[in-house]
Amino acid sequence: MNTVLGLDTSCYTTSAALAGDGGFWTSARRLLPVQAGERGLRQSEAVFAHTRQLPDMVEQVLSRTDRPVTAVCASVSPVDGEDSYMPVFLVGAGYGRALAAALRVPFFTTTHQRGHLRAARVDTALQGSRYLALHLSGGTTDVLLKDGEEIRRLSSSLDLHAGQLVDRVGVKLGCPFPAGPALERLAEGFEAGGLVPVSVTKEGCHLSGAEAQLTRLISENALPPGQIAAETYDVLCRTVLRLLSQAAEETGVRAALLFGGVMSSERLRLMLLSRAEKRRLGLSLYFGRPELSGDNAVGVAHIGLERMK
Repeated sequence: MNTVLGLDTSCYTTSAALAGDGGFWTSARRLLPVQAGERGLRQSEAVFAHTRQLPDMVEQVLSRTDRPVTAVCASVSPVDGEDSYMPVFLVGAGYGRALAAALRVPFFTTTHQRGHLRAARVDTALQGSRYLALHLSGGTTDVLLKDGEEIRRLSSSLDLHAGQLVDRVGVKLGCPFPAGPALERLAEGFEAGGLVPVSVTKEGCHLSGAEAQLTRLISENALPPGQIAAETYDVLCRTVLRLLSQAAEETGVRAALLFGGVMSSERLRLMLLSRAEKRRLGLSLYFGRPELSGDNAVGVAHIGLERMK
């Protein structure tokens, strides 16, 4: 019976997970410690935090089962490509390689984005191996075409990423980093007025202009904080629908899997589903489980399990 230990050490979260035959999986993760008012950690600080936190995450998942580990898999870079690199991933990669050697089991590698993609498919109704994928996080705003094992990027943010917009606006409004959950709570009871324009081209989207306008509204005290939070999610929703519609027209693919930390927002999910239906876009939208939309190692573990098989 196969049981694979997955490791992911991103810019936001230290994660470990197990995935095994028969649909078994379990996960443990911990956000990196960020001081109030700050918008993240430098790579050197994040590496140190992962080095402290990863052993605890591994101990947690291993304590939940008697299954022996038969392989280890770690994310070693953000996305596909030789030029894709961040120091934070060296922690999970090095720890995983050493564990695999000590256990005398295979060691597999993958990317953070592929881990996200695989985790998002856990318990979803999405069928087939060819579909659009939208990755929204603090470091990625990508529209992808997933075709079997191939991943092709169709468009991306041309300046600011979706998660950066959420975090920068949220921190300015007094939310802790990462700001998504607090910003979403702040938006409760408020309806957006579509005050922030969308900027989308064939190559991708621009979000820096949205940040500038939202920052101006904050500095001028022009709107209540909850209204500004609602406008943030509104401009993201309209941007996402424009990007997906453009990708569907280009490829003919009408099914899209949406994932990444930003897509763990229930507010954003409901807005996307409602507006896609009202506008009759002909898009079938699928979402990963909320707890598996943010950074986690569940998809990494499943990739390792599939490599074993």
